[in-house]
Order: sequence, then structure tokens, then C-alpha cells
Amino acid sequence: MGPFAVAMIVLAVIIIFMGAKVVPQGFEYTVQRMGRYTMTLRPGFHIIIPVIDVIGAKINMQEQVLAIPSQEAITRDNAMVRVDGVVFYQVLDAAKAAYEVRQLEHAILQLTMTNIRTVMGGMDLDELLSQRDRINAKLLNVVDDATAPWGIKVTRIEIKDMQPPTDLIDSMARQMKAEREKRANILEAEGVRQAEILKAEGEKQAAILAAEGRREAAFRDAEARERSAEAEARATDMVSTAISAGNPLAINYFIAQKYVTALESFARSPSQKLVFMPLEASSVIGSIGGIQELWKGLGDAGASGSGIPSAGRPRS
Repeated sequence: MGPFAVAMIVLAVIIIFMGAKVVPQGFEYTVQRMGRYTMTLRPGFHIIIPVIDVIGAKINMQEQVLAIPSQEAITRDNAMVRVDGVVFYQVLDAAKAAYEVRQLEHAILQLTMTNIRTVMGGMDLDELLSQRDRINAKLLNVVDDATAPWGIKVTRIEIKDMQPPTDLIDSMARQMKAEREKRANILEAEGVRQAEILKAEGEKQAAILAAEGRREAAFRDAEARERSAEAEARATDMVSTAISAGNPLAINYFIAQKYVTALESFARSPSQKLVFMPLEASSVIGSIGGIQELWKGLGDAGASGSGIPSAGRPRS
């Protein structure tokens, strides 16, 4: 075999090797024929026409993350804020990603940074600090729509850090402190108010219960006096009946009762040891004796069905 034949064999092997292409998983290759895109090679083994067909771009089809560098943005109320973040995207069409835009990552980065400044410029600082999810969602919609012609899908945009100026942070801290002190004072005043209300309610209930107690006591005292008066009237009536029937001892019952009541009053008075009025003990004793005779008479009368009840004790 001559040298020419060997060269031809080597050239054939090289050409065959150039026509065999293996695309790894997660990548897609674009194929250009005479400088023009013809097809996309997906993961696996492929044969292309050597020399005529060449690999144009090797596109990573996996989801990728792109860091957004820190930048300054001015809010609607003229506050300067420094922000950074990350962008997650995935190539869906390798041909568009390869030929519709140059420097795909740089283009995504610049587009995202521009829209961050635009979105934050339309919001106040308080709104900016409290609605980060809304900012992320708005950025995602805007950037995803803008990059759709490039054959990519922006899956998520996250604002990592958001730093207002130092003096503004100090003002916010003082404002937060004042707000919390205000809430504490309001809560304390509300607690005192509730305590006073509860105390007044308690005193009101106590007064009502005391009044009800006095009313109940007065009602029962009146009822007791009424019963006593009824018993006294009944006893008087029965004694009068006995007197009219010819029993003179019945009058002694009332006389003795008055004497006993007067003696009780003297005994309970502060000057119980000093008595100025003449006291006829014999009359009192006689009256008591009369009462004894009266009770004997009442006992005899009770046996015949006409007894006299004691005063102040109602008949049952």
C-alpha cells in the first residue's frame, strides 16, 4: 500500500469522525450548512455531512441562574435605594437563543437591571420595602415578555437585598420606635380604662345588691310588724270579749304588759341605776298576780273553748 492510499484512508477516517456527533444530555447543538442554520441536534448520537455541515452553537438547556449586581434605584418619593437580585431562566429554543440575540446572558442581565429601576421608580419607599413579592412578580412579567423572542423562559426573579440610605434607616428606626411607644401608651390607657369600667361595674352591682337586701329586709320587717299587729288586735279583741263576759282579770293583762315593757326600757337605758319616778312594786306584783289568775281563767276558758292568746305571738 502506497503512501497515497494511506493518506486517503486517514483522510476518510478523519472525515467520518467529523461527521459523527454526540450531544450530551442537557445540551442542544445547532447545525449550520454553508453558514446558514439548518437544524438542531438534541441529546444523543448524530451523523452530519462532514465539512459541509458544522456545529454552530452549543446551548445549555438546563435552568440557569444569573446574579444581578448591586445597583442604585430612585423611588417615586426621591429616596435612593441600593438593590441586587438573581434571575432564573431556561432556554426553550436553542436556535433562537443562538441566533436571535448576541451574548444572551449579558442581554438578560441588562434588561433585568433596567426594568428594576423602572419598576422601583414607580413606587414609594414604604411601598417598596413592604411589597417585595409584588416587585418580583412585576419584574418577572416584564422581563419574561421581553425575552420571549430569544427562545428563553424567565422562571423567577428575586430581589435579594434592598438597602435604603443610612440616614433614612435611622429615621425609619426612630419612626418605628415612636410608633411602638404610641401603641404601648394606647394599650396602657385602654387597660386603665377597662379597669375603671370593671371597678365601676363592680361598685354598681354591689350597690344594687345592697339596695335589694335593704328592700327585702324592710319588706320582711313590715310583714313581721303586720303579723304582730294582727296578733295584737286578735288578742285585744279576745280580751275585750272576756271583759265584756264579766272577767275583770283580763284588764290586768294589759296593765302588767305595760309595766313589764316600761321596766325593760329602764333596764336598757344608760341611766338604768337611776330611777326618779315612783315605782309601786306591789302594784306590778299584783298585776303579775292578776296575769297569773288571768292565765288560770284562760286555762279554764280554754277547756270550755274561749282562750286568750299572748300578745305579739300570732295564732297559727
